[in-house]
Amino acid sequence: MSDPSIVRVALGARSYDVEIGAGLIARAGERVRRLAKRAAVVTDAHVAALHLAPLMQSLAGAGVAADAIVLPPGEAQKSFAGLQDVCGRLIDLGVERTDVIVALGGGVIGDLAGFAAGVLKRGVDFVQIPTTLLAQVDSSVGGKTAIDTPQGKNLVGLFHQPRAVIADLDTLATLPARQMRAGYAEIVKYGLIDDADFFGWCEANGPHVLAHDRAALAHAVRVSVEAKARIVAADEREAGVRALLNLGHTFAHALEASAGYDETLLHGEAVGAGLALAFRFSAQLGLCSTDDARRVSAHLESAGLVSDIRALAGGPYAPSRLIEAMLHDKKAEGGQMTLILAQGIGRAFVQKDAPVAAVRALLDAETAIAA
Repeated sequence: MSDPSIVRVALGARSYDVEIGAGLIARAGERVRRLAKRAAVVTDAHVAALHLAPLMQSLAGAGVAADAIVLPPGEAQKSFAGLQDVCGRLIDLGVERTDVIVALGGGVIGDLAGFAAGVLKRGVDFVQIPTTLLAQVDSSVGGKTAIDTPQGKNLVGLFHQPRAVIADLDTLATLPARQMRAGYAEIVKYGLIDDADFFGWCEANGPHVLAHDRAALAHAVRVSVEAKARIVAADEREAGVRALLNLGHTFAHALEASAGYDETLLHGEAVGAGLALAFRFSAQLGLCSTDDARRVSAHLESAGLVSDIRALAGGPYAPSRLIEAMLHDKKAEGGQMTLILAQGIGRAFVQKDAPVAAVRALLDAETAIAA
């Protein structure tokens, strides 16, 4: 077994390592034992059936006393009711501030368990063990935790950095193709933000990543985590450059809110459509070339993602509903819309006071059904 890649998230006293490699769940107990003698594992039923037993065995082997909380799967758990349920069960288990909470699962579990850890007894340490591609390259790194509300996605939450992230590539072997595609959208995003060479690598190697080629997958995860770690270290609480990580996400979160968070539309699928929309809007405003916008959409489509929201699951999407959700976005200021746009591939920037009328015109055109 080869040694894992280690990516450091440099945040002073809150710094931590992201370990990327194969067979890491079997060694996770050793890592958790450095933090605490007792752990509470939060996971969902799908992940538990695949990965909970080896994790609990690893914890026991390292001398960590552990209990497990198994939740129903799905985005619906990221709610006030879901947060209350998890916190209540952690309290019933007698979790103390010297213990550690382990989030075993995808982005939903990471967000929910991390939020619960951040508020329980005013803060309990937690460890992320992401089991989806999307969680490994994005949501497990950076300390963002949140729940959804009817008004929008991730509107209630806090920054609570994990003490460690353990990204076991073996967990991706059981991931359905649809979930792999959803995670791949976040990988592509890093190239589009500020690394045109990596986007070119994705164009050449995307099929290998989606086919679970170990070398391609390890490279894509490592480069993505390095990119996110670099941005988070520069701007932990999203006061500036970290907003770039939301490229495509203002559109995506509006699409998810409109679809109702019922798994009809996955987050990564919405992100894929959002990336295409962000580039088409940038081209419409004259910020980037139409060729760049077409290139982005073509690559997303080649990966099995949908760039035309008329064909996106969970529709039809009403422009007025999307605009309302976008104006509730966390980046909005003074009632004005903030978008991440691009001057080209690898040249994203933050556009404050984005022209709402122009966004509405874009969405009107994007949702119109041809006669």
